Amino acid sequence: MDGAFVHKCMGYTVYILQSDRDGSFYIGHTARLDERLCRHNEGRSSFTKTKIPWKLIYHEVYGSRAEAMRRERGIKRMKSREYIERLIRASRV
Repeated sequence: MDGAFVHKCMGYTVYILQSDRDGSFYIGHTARLDERLCRHNEGRSSFTKTKIPWKLIYHEVYGSRAEAMRRERGIKRMKSREYIERLIRASRV
């Protein structure tokens, strides 16, 4: 199967990671969540390399990169640990 076709079908994911080291959160978006999580935990992302290990605690899938980027910005604009924790709790219900 053509990789571009698979890429288009899978969509884009907005994700929230939590550092096991200090409990801080990282919010991002990607087309390949498993690969991106590995990059964070291998220290290949400058912002997250000092807080390894990271665990995936929340994600949402969108049909386009533009939608995912809007959602990521929306979550980041909240600048609220409480808001992020509410998202996580609501997803576990």
